[in-house]
Amino acid sequence: MAYLARISRLTYFSSSTTLPSLIFPATASPQWFDWTVHSPFCSFRSFGSYTANSAVVEIGAVIHQRATLGANVYVGSGVVVGPSVTIGQSTSLGYNVALSNCSIGDSCVIHNGVCIGQDGFGFFVDEHGNMAKKPQALYVRIENHVEIGANTCVDRGSWRDTIIGDYTKIDNLVQIGHNVIIGKSCLLCGHVGIAGSATIGDYVTFGGRVAVRDHVSIVSKVRLAANSCVTKDIKEPGDYGGFPAVPVQQWRRQVAALRMNSIKDIQNS
Repeated sequence: MAYLARISRLTYFSSSTTLPSLIFPATASPQWFDWTVHSPFCSFRSFGSYTANSAVVEIGAVIHQRATLGANVYVGSGVVVGPSVTIGQSTSLGYNVALSNCSIGDSCVIHNGVCIGQDGFGFFVDEHGNMAKKPQALYVRIENHVEIGANTCVDRGSWRDTIIGDYTKIDNLVQIGHNVIIGKSCLLCGHVGIAGSATIGDYVTFGGRVAVRDHVSIVSKVRLAANSCVTKDIKEPGDYGGFPAVPVQQWRRQVAALRMNSIKDIQNS
């Protein structure tokens, strides 16, 4: 069962009023804490942890009037849930998470400092030679059982929604650009950067600091070695590495050849 917070039902109470079960339905023998209406743009701000039907909103969290929280959701201190956000049941939000223009599925874990749904990095040069912003008006859709590491950013879409598939796991400090589609059960290690409009299949693994160019497509069941850079479509499953990324055996031969040439140069100097 989803719990929808409505500012219209809260504006009649003063800041010192203890609110009854207007935000969430109460369970048997609940513990009530003081709540204060934050602003006309925000349904409530908590000044004490609140529990109802096992959904928990910690101190300092801010939930927008048009946000929807599912049952058994945990919202950590400092979280801001903006408008047009839907959070599925049993999802956990760590401290200082910022959500806007997105939906998050069931049983997801969003770690501290994650930002989801902000504008993507899209600009063009106008007729006067100035940088002008492209409209960023769509959403992020995060499906079920996804885990996103601390301080990762996922941009909203501009011409299609940004999507992260079921059971995908994302490490800390990952950047996912606008319009990116990531399939199910992918693994993205720390410092991965995926540029806008890339399409990634299922069961793809990125080592640390992998970079993916914009508008590139990667088929399912690809593994990329750390520090690789994908500059063109990968159409065959398998292991890849290097800059630009090539099949792993070819990359190893390139590395071996460079090493041998370096040794020869040293010996001849």
